[in-house]
Amino acid sequence: MKELVNYILQFGNLNQHQIDLILTKAKEKEIKKEDYFSEAGKIASEVGFIIDGIMRVCYYNNKGEEITKYFIDENNLVVDLESFDNNICSSAYVQAVTDCKIIVFSKKDWQELLNTIIGWDTIVHKIISKALMQKVARRSPLVSEDATTRYLSFMEMFPNVINRIPLSYLASYLGITQSSLSRIRKNIR
Repeated sequence: MKELVNYILQFGNLNQHQIDLILTKAKEKEIKKEDYFSEAGKIASEVGFIIDGIMRVCYYNNKGEEITKYFIDENNLVVDLESFDNNICSSAYVQAVTDCKIIVFSKKDWQELLNTIIGWDTIVHKIISKALMQKVARRSPLVSEDATTRYLSFMEMFPNVINRIPLSYLASYLGITQSSLSRIRKNIR
């Protein structure tokens, strides 16, 4: 839980009473590799914080191909925000790439924190803004760079992730085939 508290305090100040309240709402949960945290067609009901492991957000395109949008690793929040906030069915899956240990908040408890802790909404807004900026920064180069450059950029941005995810997920994220990824990796060595 210490990781969660340290993460939250990067975005604002809370007193010990407020921190204690947050921790009473937090529940530890384990998600096995390949299990889902949230699923397309269902309403997201929890906000999670990854203590250990990697998750990915993915969807199926109109050809039925699985596409990885992005990865979420340790010390980051995980939630399908649009589904969670608006009570609408999600269009994507959030899946554990590795066995994951996370801290979760139910929708009811999350709402209670928003209603009880003065400034919690500001902290949450800052966390969401940072996550959105990171997502844009990660996705933007994928449009204009060649596959080798995208792979090298990924290695640089995610040194702790690259060797822990299946090549099929990485290839999907980079927008290339697995055989192309294998060729790129072979040429770099």
